[in-house]
Amino acid sequence: MQKQIMSDTLKILCADMVQRANSGHPGAPMGLSDVAVVLSHHLKINPKDSAWLNRDRLIFSGGHCSALVYALLHLWGFDVSLEDLKNFRQLGSKTPGHPEFGHTHGVEITTGPLGQGVANAVGFAMASKYAQGILGEDVISHLVYCLCGDGDLEEGISYEACSLAGHHQLSNLILIYDSNKITIEGETKIALSEDIRARFVAQGFDVFECDGHDFESIDLVLTQAKDSSKPSLIIAHTVIGKNASSMEGSHKTHGAPLGEEVLRASKKSMGFDENQSFVISPEIKSAFEASIASGMVECERWRDSLSQEVRAKIEELYSPDFSKVQFPTFESGAKIATRVSNGEILNAIAQSYGGLIGGSADLGPSNNTLLKNEADFPLGRNLHFGVREHAMGAICNGIANYGLFLPYCATFFVFSDYMAPSVRVASIMNSRVWYVWTHDSIGVGEDGATHQPIEQLSHFRAMPNLYVFRPADANENVACAQVALELNSPSAFVLSRQNLEVLSHQVTKDMVSHGAYVILEDQNPDVILVATGSEVNLALKGAEVLKNQGKSVRVVSMPCMELFEQQDEAYKNSILGDREKTIAIEASRGVEWYRYAKEVIGMQGFGASGKGDELFGHFGISLDHLLEVVQKL
Repeated sequence: MQKQIMSDTLKILCADMVQRANSGHPGAPMGLSDVAVVLSHHLKINPKDSAWLNRDRLIFSGGHCSALVYALLHLWGFDVSLEDLKNFRQLGSKTPGHPEFGHTHGVEITTGPLGQGVANAVGFAMASKYAQGILGEDVISHLVYCLCGDGDLEEGISYEACSLAGHHQLSNLILIYDSNKITIEGETKIALSEDIRARFVAQGFDVFECDGHDFESIDLVLTQAKDSSKPSLIIAHTVIGKNASSMEGSHKTHGAPLGEEVLRASKKSMGFDENQSFVISPEIKSAFEASIASGMVECERWRDSLSQEVRAKIEELYSPDFSKVQFPTFESGAKIATRVSNGEILNAIAQSYGGLIGGSADLGPSNNTLLKNEADFPLGRNLHFGVREHAMGAICNGIANYGLFLPYCATFFVFSDYMAPSVRVASIMNSRVWYVWTHDSIGVGEDGATHQPIEQLSHFRAMPNLYVFRPADANENVACAQVALELNSPSAFVLSRQNLEVLSHQVTKDMVSHGAYVILEDQNPDVILVATGSEVNLALKGAEVLKNQGKSVRVVSMPCMELFEQQDEAYKNSILGDREKTIAIEASRGVEWYRYAKEVIGMQGFGASGKGDELFGHFGISLDHLLEVVQKL
């Protein structure tokens, strides 16, 4: 009886939040409240120590369940007050429309785009498995729960992620599928007819089913899933908008308030005062807090059990000393692709820091992302994501938010389009993920337009909180990595397929930390050439010719536009100065360069199939064209 009152309190609380905000999603929270109450008794969490490493992770893939998330956090005792619930979806509140990591106490990861949370949960489970391997099963023994719905499982990212979870037999992963057979447009049968059970069995999951409104049935399958040697899917058959009076089971409850009349009728049918809102009895609040009390006890026991050696390992992972890294150096005049130098850099970091973990979307030999003398996951740090860029990005978000590790993931730059949603979420969260994007331009060559990135640099430079590095050579690549290690945000390394000459100038971490710096200086320049990546060498060659023609030329390398934008005006003026004298050179669409430059030498359309060096000339990214533009300037 108490569980039913707890569940009904949750239902009404969520409906009140949406009604007061006149915005939100009451249907899924009301449908999942019975599952949430039983799950509370299984979760191992501690609101008083929310960063406890061995806590269970609870991910709501459907961010439209945010009202349920916040209501539970309040009832469990996290720093989410009743007033916060009343301010649901209001500007500046702790309870935004979709859960946001770092904004609301107890939220493990930012969710919203459907399917992302499923892949995030796989990332958490992978991080947990590896942590268990290096710290011990007595230290890491928690589970990862993920609540998802029909929309999450329709999105392709969930298929990719669950395929990998099944392959690795992630027995610490439990997906709870809110199978209410409703989407925004109506019943799921209008667009979905596959056998979800068979799909997950084929992917290597144990699959359980329950009546999502029968407390004993829910408890039984949760107990069974916790004992499984495989990842588990629990299909909870639920009714959207459960107990929402005349609107129970209707798709109309998904994304709109119930309305005052329906809400009052719902309260009355469940035995609540129809004229009161946000009512939580002391007994029910205590019942929710008691349901997770065992986690608080377990947390203290766990902390007391840690040996000094384990404490030291955990501290080293949380707070690494990157000054110990012995970065490689490269001789001037050598020819080396930045994808190759980056591989040496990753290995140098890995030798000193045990928290670097990652891999590629089946392109490791091309991306140069394999960590040498290191085993494959789960025993080692080499991750093989397979051809799954979409899930790879979101999995790395989960690994990053786990807290112990710095994940990296790699693919060809043109395929970063598949990763954009998860990169965007990482940027919203300021999660530390490294993206290694190689084959950065038309220099890819014969593979042609489908494999030659054009607009991607502009896209990712437009993304707030993401630092995009395109190094000019191997040594600048080192400095970029040194800077990125100190950033509390995601970083992307856009790297060449073709060999680039190691330039003769000296470059330091401090120079790169400003985003742009002068490579070649003439006082009072007639023209300023600014470039990134492979085009920096072209700028230097152009400057040599122009100086022989009697012109004063400054050459600027800008490996990270985002860092440059953070500098004060005095520094920016000292580097670029007069826009009317500035020409930007980059083998990309380059529309963002017009804030700095009068002219941009770049790509006006897509690429073509041919030898890389010929393509640069064909598309005018050449010395001859540069000299023509200077003459016109």
